[in-house]
Amino acid sequence: MAVGITVKDVSAPVFIQAYAAHLKSSGKLEVPKWVDLVKTAPYKELAPYDPNWFYIHAAAVVRHIYLRPGVGVGALQKRHGGQKNRGSRPSHHATSSGSVERKVLQALEKLNLLEKSDNGGRRISQEGRRDLDRIAVQALRAASE
Repeated sequence: MAVGITVKDVSAPVFIQAYAAHLKSSGKLEVPKWVDLVKTAPYKELAPYDPNWFYIHAAAVVRHIYLRPGVGVGALQKRHGGQKNRGSRPSHHATSSGSVERKVLQALEKLNLLEKSDNGGRRISQEGRRDLDRIAVQALRAASE
């Protein structure tokens, strides 16, 4: 293992794709039954096209919490929100689904990647940090080849 390489050293798209593939191949992430039916936000018209969107979303959430500990459901809703189309009126920012964010956090907690922070929100556990850094090294090597 390369010494000193962390998630911060790998670009976001590369790490998120690598970690989503790891989550899917491990088969340990508990995916809800409704994942193929649900919209990710009230302002959206359709559900995601990608059948693996839950793994990608979980990888994005865990990377965000790695970089910014103490993040809760509300902050993730704002982060994954977008523009609500209001017809001829100007668009406004709208938050994403709180249920989806909550279920992602709960699934990551069951894998012992996250733990509740003393100040509220979630943070990466010791075991989770080790796992994420290991995947970051592998992703960096794969991207450089």
